[in-house]
Amino acid sequence: MFFQKDVETMKRKDIEALQLEKLRHMVDYCYRNVPFYTKKLDEAHVTADKIKSLSDIKYIPPTTKADLRDNYPFGMFAVPMSDIVRIHASSGTTGKPTVVGYTKNDLDMWSDCVARLAVAAGATKEDIVQISFGYGMFTGALGLHCGLEKIGCAVVPNSSGNTEKALMFMRDFKTTALVATPSYALYMAETAKKLEYPMSDYHLRLGLFGSEGCTPEMRTQIEKGWGLFATDNYGMSELIGPGVSGECTERCGLHINEDHFLVEVVDPETLEPVDEGEDGELIVTPLSKEAFPLLRYRTRDISNVIYEPCKCGRTFARMEKIKGRSDDMLKIRGVNVFPSQIESVLVGMKNVSPHYQLIVRREGFADTLEVQVELSDNSLLESFGMIQDLQNSIKHNLHTVLGIQCKVSIVEPMTIERFVGKAKRVIDLRHEKD
Repeated sequence: MFFQKDVETMKRKDIEALQLEKLRHMVDYCYRNVPFYTKKLDEAHVTADKIKSLSDIKYIPPTTKADLRDNYPFGMFAVPMSDIVRIHASSGTTGKPTVVGYTKNDLDMWSDCVARLAVAAGATKEDIVQISFGYGMFTGALGLHCGLEKIGCAVVPNSSGNTEKALMFMRDFKTTALVATPSYALYMAETAKKLEYPMSDYHLRLGLFGSEGCTPEMRTQIEKGWGLFATDNYGMSELIGPGVSGECTERCGLHINEDHFLVEVVDPETLEPVDEGEDGELIVTPLSKEAFPLLRYRTRDISNVIYEPCKCGRTFARMEKIKGRSDDMLKIRGVNVFPSQIESVLVGMKNVSPHYQLIVRREGFADTLEVQVELSDNSLLESFGMIQDLQNSIKHNLHTVLGIQCKVSIVEPMTIERFVGKAKRVIDLRHEKD
């Protein structure tokens, strides 16, 4: 089944011709409408005329998250605010969010992208889809919501949390598809089995999961727990939100919406292209965005791309599941967390040293984060009340910046390892066996 078959089954040469045409337009569009790109392209001596083939994209300097942060909040917008109809934001590396905007055309295009991927995964207008992403500035919930409505699905915007009530809706509404993070889908299944209702009261057949990684082992547990067919999708707010790529029913890679996104795979150190099928960092250029255009955005995500047509009949290239990141970003319960964000909270706080450690564990089906903070003075150990107040203050400040709760442990002075070279702040215990 296809949502836009003529597009999704284009010949490779036609896809590439369209991408080149749109890339040239986007270079000119960014140059004329975004001062940041006017300066950047002038410095690189790049104009649309210089882009004569897709490989010439290498002449365009990459854009990074730091560039977006430096232009907070609306400096990267290419249209006046009167043309902006939606604003979303994601966490930034120093507590400032990355702000993204959408025109009406952007929202229409976004919905098409999501609709294609949902149909490829098996969604139909007969489905009742419950969305258990958190609604708000996060792009995941509304992104899936609008795309599924475009198909004709009945959407239940349940959001996350209050799991027993969500399960009541599932039973009473006879929900057939679930949108959630994989870890929350597992937790929901666990909770359902603890309630008095039999699993036969649920009617889920399809899972559209994203926002965090999902290993084959986790997928198997989700499918066994719910008796559904689980698929992954990929995106990020800077690029558009969900809708960049997603799995079809063959589950042999995530189909990239190539008419709207040009994906490169490069060596993260040299930024030189790697061979087809070889792992590297994904650099993505959205080809259709009006409000918030980007040229060669460094995602820091590690994957590879294959171009042979899929058994499902789609000809768009496919990327493998994300294997990791080229930087030190953590993803805790679907939220991007950078050590530098935590450092920005801790450094300068009264009674704590600038030395800290981040412990990432796998507890049940969710990743957890413990922040170990070192006291600056041994005498502080004599006041339990002061330590408790300090712990609560750090928890509050971290929640304000990160948007998630994490465990905070106060440790004695000089107990956290010092490093002569680059400090290893993160201890990842997720793959250790008991």
